[in-house]
Amino acid sequence: MKARKITPEIIVKDGKPRAVILDIGDYEEILERLEDAHDLQMLRAMRKKPLRFRKLQDVLNEISSL
Repeated sequence: MKARKITPEIIVKDGKPRAVILDIGDYEEILERLEDAHDLQMLRAMRKKPLRFRKLQDVLNEISSL
């Protein structure tokens, strides 16, 4: 059985849209897309910087001191 698609409900206050009620699946999809967009933005920023390599022992020492 296929679930019916629920149309988002727009809440209006003083003649202006103020909020939206939507299906939880749609909401979760929006959150995933926002997270993906944020990840891509961070990746683009990281690629602009030169690569730096560290010795494994230095990383292990840093982790063990936490």
